[in-house]
Amino acid sequence: MITDDREVEVLINEIFEYYGYDFSGYSRASFKRRVDRLLQVDGFDNFTDFLSKIRTDAVYFKHAVEEITVNVTEMFRDPHFYKSLRTEILPILATKPFIRIWHAGCSTGEEVYSMAILLKEANLLHKSLLYATDLNTVVLNSAKNGVFPLRMMKQYSENYIQSGGTKDFSEYYIANYGWAKFSDDFSAKMIFSQHNLVSDSSFNEFDLILCRNVLIYFDKDLQEQALKLFDDSLAKLGYLALGTKETLKFSPLQKQYQQLGKEKVWKKIN
Repeated sequence: MITDDREVEVLINEIFEYYGYDFSGYSRASFKRRVDRLLQVDGFDNFTDFLSKIRTDAVYFKHAVEEITVNVTEMFRDPHFYKSLRTEILPILATKPFIRIWHAGCSTGEEVYSMAILLKEANLLHKSLLYATDLNTVVLNSAKNGVFPLRMMKQYSENYIQSGGTKDFSEYYIANYGWAKFSDDFSAKMIFSQHNLVSDSSFNEFDLILCRNVLIYFDKDLQEQALKLFDDSLAKLGYLALGTKETLKFSPLQKQYQQLGKEKVWKKIN
């Protein structure tokens, strides 16, 4: 079954009223797609039953939020982006006494572990702290464990090599029962916590903020709100990295930033 626009608005209002989660700034097309998929997968015949379940079953609501907010991710996704981090940004961050990095909307953590590997290879992990946040507590718990499907390692290894990696990628994990467990040296430098880009405020000053392929799910106002939050959280001369389809170009903040080449990375200059 397909939800109509009125039903989507009712759902957004009810979720806010019952649970305080505000999806009003999410892209309607994306939100509606996720809800339609949820109705289909969970076998609802009509919207009324679904809405009733949302209102009365907090456990089911939690499951619904997880499905609606989940993001697709992989290690060293867009290898050329990681190559630019490796060659252009980390050498500059290396001059700092301590490096703070925020992965906003970290999902299941593949990008956070990719960053930790880059830092280790640049001999910077010992003086770095990686903050990884997401709205979705289930993916956060998964990320904390540093365990990923072993079948993905071939693809991740290829991405890693294309990003300029020269080691044997399998050095970084232990394979066991179809899973790859990444070294605790990495997770020891990570802090995972729930954070809502819609309603929560800045919580530190960072040298690099990565929020890749999250803003595409937000409408224009919410995108601006998130970008303002990142600006408030970024140290002077810090870097902001967005996804391939995301930009600072039409933001009021644009004049305070300088884009680095063709990559979706901006340096805070003002």
